[in-house]
Amino acid sequence: MYRHSIEASGGRRARRVIDFYKNSGLEDIAAKVEAGERLGSEEGLRLLKSDDLLAVGRLADTVRRRKHGDRVYYILNRHINHTNICVNRCKFCAFGRDEADTGAYTLTLDEIEAKALDYRGRGITEIHIVGGLNEKLPLDYYVEMLKRVRRALPGVIIQSFTAVEIDYLARVNSMTVEQVLAVLQEAGLDSLPGGGAEVFSPRVRELICPKKISGDRWLEVHGAAHGLGMRTNATILYGHVETPEERIDHFIRLRELQDRTGGFLAFIPLAFHPKNTQLDQGSSPSTGYDDLKMLALARLMLDNFDHIKAFWIMIGPKIAQVSLSFGVNDLDGTVEEEKIVHDAGAETDQRLPRDELVRMIRAAGRVPVERDTLYNIIREG
Repeated sequence: MYRHSIEASGGRRARRVIDFYKNSGLEDIAAKVEAGERLGSEEGLRLLKSDDLLAVGRLADTVRRRKHGDRVYYILNRHINHTNICVNRCKFCAFGRDEADTGAYTLTLDEIEAKALDYRGRGITEIHIVGGLNEKLPLDYYVEMLKRVRRALPGVIIQSFTAVEIDYLARVNSMTVEQVLAVLQEAGLDSLPGGGAEVFSPRVRELICPKKISGDRWLEVHGAAHGLGMRTNATILYGHVETPEERIDHFIRLRELQDRTGGFLAFIPLAFHPKNTQLDQGSSPSTGYDDLKMLALARLMLDNFDHIKAFWIMIGPKIAQVSLSFGVNDLDGTVEEEKIVHDAGAETDQRLPRDELVRMIRAAGRVPVERDTLYNIIREG
């Protein structure tokens, strides 16, 4: 059946391309990729289980070139984690604390405003704010936080609060998700990050985050944000207790929501870091092989997502740079300050200067493009 796809997608050139994949047993999938056809769950599983990483990477890079040519995006951004006090205490998380724990903290509104003011005039275009579920913080705290950040950094896009935080604020304030989003949007919220998705499988969530909202609820919150005109990101946290089938199901469900709303900006696979978590014993960080496979698979399965991002904080700058040949077209940004992954043992720096991001992109033979959150281009080259 895939022979018809070969002929439809370019004749002899397509046949030469398909022949390259015969040894890996992926020639039928390659034919569909060449023809721009959607891959199904079974094909995703075969790619995930394939031991021919270079073949999978080449397929992903075919799609990347088709969508973006040689452009690779980055952003000048700043992270703020306003509190690590959290009622959920997920087993995979090293960041969360109980209020009485050593190291527990909550930033005051003045402290948050000072962090924002510190970056005035320094060229950043995005503030990224996420934190724990702190029952001592009223909705007014979040509203005032957004207003102060907006005043401190006019024109900067505020991408803040995971779907888990939005759902929590709705529940404790007896409001709908739509009502909470509307209040926060009025105060200055522009976009939601993709955190809290983990793996959508109920089995996985029961094992690693039993108090967290369900995968269905995560999708509902992002769908509601899309309905209000907000663009959002999506993630997966991989490398803990999930099966290959559960990873693929996660991709398919994201793809289905994107088919309905078109509201997702980018997808970011997040590598699990076990250090200092309740899953530490017997767990090891993902390998570079795993990381590149997941990034390539994301590009191939999420055909309706324009941007696949390598989060260098989690996989390291060198693997992130290599991933530019495995379907990735975005290296995230300068970050400036990150606590959540580093509490779980990440050994990367907490920031990368713009010049280093540009150097990495150029060294990979790509064209660096500075963007804002919504992928409006600020400068190219």
